[in-house]
This record gives sequence, structure tokens and C-alpha cells, in this order.
Amino acid sequence: MKKHFYLLITIATLLFLTACSTQPSKLTSPDGNLSLSFDMVNGKPAYSVTAFDKMLIDTSFLGFEFRDMPPMNKDFSITDVKLVSSSEIWKPLWGERSSVHNNYNELLVELEETTELNRKLVIRFRLFDDGLGFRYEFPEQDNINEFVIMNELTEFKLTGDHTCWWIPGDHDSYEYPYYNTSLSQIDVSKTNYQARWDRFASNMNAVNTPITMETSDGLYLSFHEANLTDYAGMTLALKDDLTLEADLVPWADGTKVKASAPFVTPWRTVIVTKNPGDLVKSDLILNLNEHCVLPDVSWIEPMKYVGIWWEMHISKSSWDREDVEGSWSGSGKAKHGATTENAKKYIDFAAANGIKGLLIEGWNTGWEYWGVDTTGFFDFITPYPDFDIEEVVKYAKEHGVELVGHHETAGDVTNYEERLEDAFKFYNKLGIRAVKTGYAGQIRPKGERHHGQFMVRHYRRVVETAAKYHIMVDAHEPIKPTGIRRTYPNMMTREGVRGMEYNAWSEGNAPEHTTILPFTRGLAGPIDYTPGIFDIKFDNFKKKERVHTTVAKQLALYVVLYSPLAMAADLPENYENQPAFEFIREVPVTWDETLVNEASIGDYVTTTRRKGNNWFVGSITDENTREVEISLDFLSDGVTYNAKIFSDGKNADLEKNPTAVDITEQKVTNKSVIKASLIESGGVAIIIKPE
Repeated sequence: MKKHFYLLITIATLLFLTACSTQPSKLTSPDGNLSLSFDMVNGKPAYSVTAFDKMLIDTSFLGFEFRDMPPMNKDFSITDVKLVSSSEIWKPLWGERSSVHNNYNELLVELEETTELNRKLVIRFRLFDDGLGFRYEFPEQDNINEFVIMNELTEFKLTGDHTCWWIPGDHDSYEYPYYNTSLSQIDVSKTNYQARWDRFASNMNAVNTPITMETSDGLYLSFHEANLTDYAGMTLALKDDLTLEADLVPWADGTKVKASAPFVTPWRTVIVTKNPGDLVKSDLILNLNEHCVLPDVSWIEPMKYVGIWWEMHISKSSWDREDVEGSWSGSGKAKHGATTENAKKYIDFAAANGIKGLLIEGWNTGWEYWGVDTTGFFDFITPYPDFDIEEVVKYAKEHGVELVGHHETAGDVTNYEERLEDAFKFYNKLGIRAVKTGYAGQIRPKGERHHGQFMVRHYRRVVETAAKYHIMVDAHEPIKPTGIRRTYPNMMTREGVRGMEYNAWSEGNAPEHTTILPFTRGLAGPIDYTPGIFDIKFDNFKKKERVHTTVAKQLALYVVLYSPLAMAADLPENYENQPAFEFIREVPVTWDETLVNEASIGDYVTTTRRKGNNWFVGSITDENTREVEISLDFLSDGVTYNAKIFSDGKNADLEKNPTAVDITEQKVTNKSVIKASLIESGGVAIIIKPE
């Protein structure tokens, strides 16, 4: 009897393994609305995704091509399948909400080649109620030690010609306006921007992520990646059959990723929602990152800041000393901005208005060599003669203000890494807790790209070194955010977007630009967009350029776009005696709750955020006028609130009078509806507090 029992067990095990190698494996989201099927198609691993009973991603293949080694995309069999469910509530140190629900079902598929190589590969899928994440894992094994990835063969075979919001797959910059076309009409060659074609993948019809889509069925999709660690940034190349394929940013030698087992890739992510507002509310990217690894986070503090910055962009002053031989600012027309005297004026303003930080750019020597073929010209610790950094720090501390340091590298990463430790040690000694980094230029070593594995490693080293010295990071010209702020919460905010400064020296950002950002770049993480410009036309300094919004829209951007380091970007004198500046003084930089009341990507968006018992609302529109009705049903029942409303003035006009703001107050409850008239590229910002 015992023999028969063991025989039955053996037969059952063999049948299970045989079934695993031939039948698809299924996974559903916790709420049952999304489902994933993993299958082997003639030995090739593939997956498909269904959302709300409709095929969203058809059979899409997976795998890799290597240098000096056969590819891993075929001749596989399944050796094991594991299903896991997980649900937790975790609390971020700062962010758009005070608690995050991490709830998913997981399918782990272990594969082994049927050839003599017998290499092993694991693919881990997670389904959330609002989307999908999956990654590859190379376990430690005899037949793979060190390896070089030449191509990642991940596919997303879409089932419709969806409406898309996208930017080109530039390997060095995300600073583009978003294009709105159907999937089949994506054509990077028709974008009229300055990027050289050698900054793109071999398939030049590639786009950067996040890329956002709307299906004909009214679903909203966002394709991106999470936990980008020691890997190349991913662009997505469009194939002829509405399939997107991973296209990794290369090293200078043309390879994509250099690794050794054990090794895991970033997560490939797809957020799926029924309305655009729920895209913004998704925590999928954060949840696919590891818990915080910093033992002490007491020094990390979100804050608002002002800066000696905008005045350089509008040519009131310059970054370098105009009296230095070879100065790139030229002819001495603009005097040096980062002086001790000027810094103290900004500090006085910040202190008087309860603003915690002051960014100072151009204080350290080296700016006079910008654009010259010279390396190592920044040392990050030597000030110009007209800037006494110790005196400025002392003065700031006496007034309750902190300096935000600045490390511009001009792309010379070799020089920066040589000086990195000393640069952060210098700021730590002065008590400076935040630094803005910059990489505006071609990366050195020559041939490396901003978004390749070389730079991904560098950016992480900067964050880790900053954490060592208790310093927060605001990265410009960065790698895109992928949720690393959960693991390293000192990685506060990033640029990685066509930001406010484009209005100072180009045709500027179109009115629709900021109505798109929350649903594209904003899904990746916080944006240092630098809003708050009150002198919309800055005619005293430039006649052709201007900001293409009203002042009321500038206020609303503090709610619509999120950053834990939020800049009041204009000159202090432009805020003086301006009642509307109250909104900037009052608006928080970390939140307990975030809602998107109403939105149409590229047209308008109304966002509401709560801090404690107080609510803040921001509503903006594109180039069209708009009447908005904002229901306050999110307020607590039975409580009367006071709403202070900052709206486009009755005489506001985008061309003739963009600065007009009307400020009114009214009593409201959760039954109230606030109505506002938004002019072209206008907005309304509201503070709601209980009586």
C-alpha cells in the first residue's frame, strides 16, 4: 500500500510539472478586474493582460540578447510556479498622502533552458488593483556569472491604436513638450527640437517613459519602470504592429547593461485606470521599491525655498563674474548674482515670509569657463571673492533660513566624482541640508549618456553620499524618477521636465503643458517645476519672452504639481505688496491626502490636497477659457469652513493683463460648490480651513 502511495505522489508531481511546462499560469488583481496570463509559446516566455474583461496587452514576448552568449528568449520550460498575496499599509516620510496601501497578488515563474546551457531565469509578476509590474531575476548559477546585455526583448503588444501623450526617447534629456497623437502616428523624426539624432536609439522612433494613453474604451494607461537600480534607463520603441519594445540607453561602447548574477532588473510597469485622476492617485511605482534603508531620517524636511536663480535666466544677473577673463556671460551687461549682499536680501525676504530655504547658484568659482573645452573647472567649495559663504550661512541661521547648496557639473561627472566626498563634507560642516545638482551638458567621460547605466550608478552614488552627510537632493538633468524616494527619502525632487526656465529664453511652455504633466512626467515622481512667477512678462529685462499663464494659474500649480521642495521662483521684489503671495506662504509641501476632482489630459485639471484639517485646491486650464464647478463634497460633514479664493481677475487677460487676481472669501460646507471663471491659460487656487 505504501509503495502505491509513493507511486501516486510521484505521478502527481510529474503531471504537475508537465502541466506547468505546457499550460498558462494565471494571476488576478486583488479586486479581480485585472488578469494576467503567462504562457510558453514554442518555448518562448510570453504574457498577456486583460482589464475589465477586455484584452489590454496581447501575447507579448520576453527575454534578452547578450554579448558573446546565446540569447535567453527561447528553449525554456517552466520548473516552478509560485503564487503569493501581500497587503500592507506603510507610511512615507513625506509625499502626496500620509499612508500608502501596498496590496498585490504575485506570480513567480521559474524557467530553465532545455538546451545544454541549462540557464535559469525567474520572472516575477505583481498585479495591483490599478496595474501591473514585472521584472526579471537572474539567480546565482554555474552557467551565468558576469554578462553583458545587448538588448532587452520585453514587449507590450497593444490591442488598439490608442491616443498617446509622449516625448521623444532622447538619451540625454526629458525636456520636451508632450506630443498628442495616436500610437501609430508617433513619429520622432517630426519633432522640431534640438536633440541630435545620435542621442536616440538605433530605432529612432522611440519614446521616453512615462508614456500615457487613452483607449477607445475609456481606459487610461501609463507605461514606465520602477526601482531603476544599476541598469540602463528604458525607452520604448514602436514596432509596426502597435507593439512597444524595450530599448535601453547604451554605454559609450554600445552595450546596454553590465551585470553579474545574482541580479534583478527594474520593474516594467503599466498603470491601468478608468479615469485620468486615478493615474495620479496610483502608488504602484512607489510600492515596487524597497522600504527606507536610512537608519536616521530626522534631518529630512520638506520645505519651500526662494533662490538666486530666476534673475539669471531673465538676464538681470549672471552665474559667473563678468570681470573674470574669458567670462561666458559676455560684455559685463549682467552683474554677478551670487553676492553676499544679494544673498542677505533674499534671506530677509524668506525670513519675513516664513520660507525655509534659499538656493544660491553661481557662488562657486568655475562658471567663467562654461562652454570652454576645459575639464574640472568646478571644485564646489571655493567661492567667488564677492561671496562669503560662511557669513551668508551665519546670517541665514540667525534669521531661521537654510541655504540650499548647488553642485553644477556641466556634465563633467569624472570631476564631480573625484570631489564628491569633499563637496558634501563641506556642506555638512556648514550645516547645509539640501543641495541642487545639475548636469547641463554632454556627459564626461565622452560618449556616456544621462540615462545610461553609467549615469544611473552615478546618480545613486550621489544620493547615497548625500545621505551619509545628511543632505537632501534636488536633481536637475537627472535620470527619471522611478520611486527610489521610498528607499532613499533624501532623494526629494527632480527636474527631468521642460520646466519654468524655458519661458525665460525660448518660445516658452504652451498653456496646455502643465495640464499634461500630472498625467505623464508627474506619474514618475515629484517635479521641481519652479512655479510662482508673478512678473509674467518681465519686460524690464526681456521683450520677446514671457510666461504663458496668468498669476492665478501660477498659484494653482503648487497644488496641481507636487514637489516636497517647492520654489517661489520669482524675484523677491515681485512678491512685495502682492496679496496673492499669501497662497504661496500658506501652501504645504507634504500632504495627508490627494484627490483629483476632475480632469481631461491636455485640457484642464482640478486637484485637491489636504494637510491636517486644511484643504488646498488648484484648478488650471489650457488655451481655452473654462467655467469650473468644484464640488466640496470631500469636506467633513457638519463642519463649516472658510474658503479664500484666488482667481483670475475680472479684467484679467492673458495678453494684456495676466497678473490680475481677485481674492474673495466665503463660508462653505461639504454641500457647497465653488464656481470660477478661468481665462485662457488661467487658474484658480483655494485655501479651505475650518472655522
